[in-house]
Amino acid sequence: MNVPASVKPAVWGAIGGAIAAIIVGFAWGGWVTGGTAGRMEAASAETAVVLALTPLCVTKAEQQPEKLVPLKEESSYQRDDFVIEAGWVENVSEKYRTEVATACASTLVEGMEAEPTAKPPG
Repeated sequence: MNVPASVKPAVWGAIGGAIAAIIVGFAWGGWVTGGTAGRMEAASAETAVVLALTPLCVTKAEQQPEKLVPLKEESSYQRDDFVIEAGWVENVSEKYRTEVATACASTLVEGMEAEPTAKPPG
């Protein structure tokens, strides 16, 4: 089969352009493989679960105000264990319990350290 001489450079140009498009797409275009997309989806789902369950933990903690000061006095590395032992995350799946406890402890301590925005009247 005879291919005209003018077709060969066009074919090589198309191949080179496709390779360049793939490189640019994955490097700067935000393209990802199926495996990477799956890992991103799993991380996003875990974050959503933690964000959804943290307010429930905070509500349980606020029902036991006598335990809030000891929580603040705990080391930041042990606060999640304190929250778990207090039973504030007992309704959370074991898979997410530590992450929810950490987020709950951080939220509670930040709330205790926050300055009131307005002075009470009087």
